Amino acid sequence: MATTDSGTAARESGIDRAMIERAADTVGLPVGELCDALVVLHAELIGRHSEFERDRDYVTVDGTRAYRVPESRFETLLDSFHFDGDERAAIEYAHTEQAKLLFASAVRGDDNFDRDEVGVVVGIDTAEQF
Repeated sequence: MATTDSGTAARESGIDRAMIERAADTVGLPVGELCDALVVLHAELIGRHSEFERDRDYVTVDGTRAYRVPESRFETLLDSFHFDGDERAAIEYAHTEQAKLLFASAVRGDDNFDRDEVGVVVGIDTAEQF
């Protein structure tokens, strides 16, 4: 797979470039590998956003939707991909930290995630797009 740069991944995933680079650095994963994984995952999230929307807390900020979901639910989603342990850790870190930022910046947001919750970010304003 061709390596996606962090700018392209940021545009396609809703996770900003600095967060992508920080997640890769925190986990020790090459940025390009994380970018590729985020873009692949985002394509799946576009089709599944309504599963989260029905029963999970979410905010929409500047065309990006962030959900607060149980970690087990996110892990189940990731199980359908062939991401290795470092990729999974970096993906979860990037999504959760970006979601916390979005929740914190939203008027009604609460960025205090429970211990068993993670964030899921979808890079389009799904309510207006679909």
